[in-house]
Amino acid sequence: MPEIIVIAHNIRSTHNIGSIFRTCEGFGVSKIILSGYSPYPTTANETRLPHISNKLTSQIHKTALGAETMVPFEHQESPDLETLHLAGFRIVGLEQDARSSILSSYKAPDKIALILGEEVHGLTKDLIDKCDDLIEIPMTGQKESFNVSVAAGVALYELSKTHL
Repeated sequence: MPEIIVIAHNIRSTHNIGSIFRTCEGFGVSKIILSGYSPYPTTANETRLPHISNKLTSQIHKTALGAETMVPFEHQESPDLETLHLAGFRIVGLEQDARSSILSSYKAPDKIALILGEEVHGLTKDLIDKCDDLIEIPMTGQKESFNVSVAAGVALYELSKTHL
């Protein structure tokens, strides 16, 4: 199984963040990086006002159901992709794009940093340009995309499956 880090960038919903935590725990993700304005649970070096930190942690817990205490995480203003590259991670964006590979045909490397973008607009062009690879989940219905937490689950299942 590959080592996977998930980067949740500019995810607005605490419920999506909680679901991503729970899904990542289930697939053995080694760490979650919450970046941009993504909400995050209370940290050891908390700088937010206590009532804000406590409220966000409580809301995340509603869907994470404790997984937020099991999966290591950190908050970064913007994802430090260079450090991940230097550590041997391939930066893989989950995004519909002209250069995206269909998820089921993607050969997962041993170390993946999977980037998830915001709920409505996905990854920014700047982040897309910094990705080594882009993968997408094919859609057969009328909607153009899955909810970000659902897409994370589908992608993590498929990326893990290629190493089973």
